[in-house]
Amino acid sequence: MSAGATLAVRLFLSSAGEANDAVIVGDIRPAGLDGTEQHDILIPCGSSPEPTSYAVTPGRYLVTAALPSGLVLTENVTAVAGRRTAVDFVMTDSPYETHSWQYLMGNIEPGRVYHGPAPIPLAESVASRSMVAAAAGPDGVVPDTAVDLAALATWIGDAEPASCSFASVLALRQQPTGQGVVQALARGEPQVLPAPDVRGGALAPLYRFGPHGPLHAPGGPVGERQFLVVEAAGSLRLVTLPLPWGAAEVEVLVNLRQSPTGSAVAVTVRDPVAGAGLAYMSQGALDSAARLFAGLGTETGETPGAAPAHPLATAAACYVLLGTDRSPGETYWDAWLEALAEGFPGLSDGAILRAVRTLRRASAPPQLREARDRLIEAFERGVPLYTLGLAWLVDGLSAFPDDPECRRRLDEVRRLSWLADMREPFLILDLRQGST
Repeated sequence: MSAGATLAVRLFLSSAGEANDAVIVGDIRPAGLDGTEQHDILIPCGSSPEPTSYAVTPGRYLVTAALPSGLVLTENVTAVAGRRTAVDFVMTDSPYETHSWQYLMGNIEPGRVYHGPAPIPLAESVASRSMVAAAAGPDGVVPDTAVDLAALATWIGDAEPASCSFASVLALRQQPTGQGVVQALARGEPQVLPAPDVRGGALAPLYRFGPHGPLHAPGGPVGERQFLVVEAAGSLRLVTLPLPWGAAEVEVLVNLRQSPTGSAVAVTVRDPVAGAGLAYMSQGALDSAARLFAGLGTETGETPGAAPAHPLATAAACYVLLGTDRSPGETYWDAWLEALAEGFPGLSDGAILRAVRTLRRASAPPQLREARDRLIEAFERGVPLYTLGLAWLVDGLSAFPDDPECRRRLDEVRRLSWLADMREPFLILDLRQGST
């Protein structure tokens, strides 16, 4: 009998001297009829990641890496008996080294496209449209000096809870300026960010936030809900910030250059495990997201039935686990739904998750009534943090078309969903699209 073989898999990212550690999902498939097939392998990413080894029988293999953007990388390799064969994927073509994390998540194009001479492609969706529509030169390239980044973004670290209702957020469209939106939302003192943390030329600035607010000026008033208001050339975005996310940083990319693949504003969590899981979730790849989130409760110290120590991450895990659930009975994470709904009234996602779980298991009128009441309760708690929560609230309320209370609330949720960038994991609303 011949000795076994090993494939050592990893993905390289460019680095600007900062950690870009992440984990994505892939597959190992034999090129012929014989061989070892492994699905949903975990592939470490970073500037110098330690590879993960997978035992296979000797032979030829096709190894794939499914990127959060939806792009699939492939490598053809030969596994040799008794040897450890390296399978190295390379994604070092970020347009800026500082944007490698955003490049991995699919929020910005490869450097050869971003800096290439070809005209900027047409946007595939409204969310991909440039906020400023900067004029391109004769060669089709938008000059990096086209946008003034001063006062582009305002951080609201402590939003007034009443201002987060569906009616209040819908009314923000009537505010004439970004400062009007800020004043309508803020309870604490808002903070105008004078410059981005990373410029990325002048068309792809990055803003970074930690547990205590903006990285360059922490210590401001921090409440249950945090937002970023981004205003440029008449365009206005209201950006939900998923803070605090433990010790992880949250990164906001404002892509002022029209992007066929990314959004005008993208929010990512620089969490080695959850970062890619959130991106998979936003793309609808819930099975891939569940592969990463399945052990999150153990890693963050969550105990079923206890108040989650990391509620935002636990809510994300529950979205993907509930979205991929095929079990007929109770699961280990069912208790998390109750703990989120009862322990965190300011996080409407917990109430949405519990209501959807109740609705999906309802088989008799009393259970349907309970689901209906829980959906209304979720609505009354205000707009969710996760975009998926908005979509699930629409679906849930739609299950009661003859109920006037559900119909009234459904109308507001739908109108808000028309403003949302449904490709983003966290709620980002287009309150005004500039005319330039």
